[in-house]
Amino acid sequence: MDSSIRRGSWEMVAAMLISGSIGWFVLVSGVSVIEVVFWRCVIGALTLLLVCAWLGYLRLDLLNWAKLGLAVLSGVAIVGNWLLLFESYSRASIAISTAVYNVQPFILVMLAALFLGEKITVQKLAWLSVAFLGMLAIVTAHGEQTGGGDYLVGIALALGAAFLYAIAALIIKRLKEVPPHLMALIQVTTGAILLAPLVPWNGLPASANAWAALVTLGVVHTGLMYVLLYGAIQKLPTAITGALSFIYPIAAIFVDWIAFGHRLGWLQWLGVAAILLAAAGLQRGWWWPRSRRVSACPER
Repeated sequence: MDSSIRRGSWEMVAAMLISGSIGWFVLVSGVSVIEVVFWRCVIGALTLLLVCAWLGYLRLDLLNWAKLGLAVLSGVAIVGNWLLLFESYSRASIAISTAVYNVQPFILVMLAALFLGEKITVQKLAWLSVAFLGMLAIVTAHGEQTGGGDYLVGIALALGAAFLYAIAALIIKRLKEVPPHLMALIQVTTGAILLAPLVPWNGLPASANAWAALVTLGVVHTGLMYVLLYGAIQKLPTAITGALSFIYPIAAIFVDWIAFGHRLGWLQWLGVAAILLAAAGLQRGWWWPRSRRVSACPER
């Protein structure tokens, strides 16, 4: 294996394992979702500012007003995505929320068809149907660990988060010239500015555990994770990137099980497996091979 691909693979694995533990740090911080996202944005912005300065990305020639506006808009979508996903953790569990969140490739396919004119093939529709059946299995299971109403609200929040992430991805597709680390810096800076008026400044977190969780989310789960993820994306073929990305939901399921004792029922496991299989099939281009017809004429 090429040394660049090997290094990129390890970076991708590390980034996905870090992502899989986000839910645990969100819940153990013990503060509101708005505070979690705000401090993640602030601390993440400071970390990414240092990274961008080190890489030489703090240059005016990399942006114009149109690109900056689109980057800010993607930041609004990303921050909204975090708010909804983090809120869903306490309602439907980390494992279920993460599994449902992984329908975002299909939402992106539908948005691309609506706004970019991309065709939805029979192959894409088939995998979309598998993901939808997986969603039905999860919804009808109603979660043994949570109340039915909260469980369904949690699933709805995770779906909303996936929708906002797909919107952000659609915008980012138009900003290929902007370095991804700079893009992430603009996104988290946008989030910090938007959420600052909503933070209860008269009741900031007092415990050391809360601040430790928030600093970890900002430095490790935002700054370091983005550096590893984008470094991996630059080195790896798309197929390997897509395959390794499924470490994230699997890690989240095991973190939820080990840290909080949330065990999935058989129907939920079936739903999770269907969604992950469908997402893998969509990203890897899996399809049933066509049968070869025997030619009536001999080759010449």
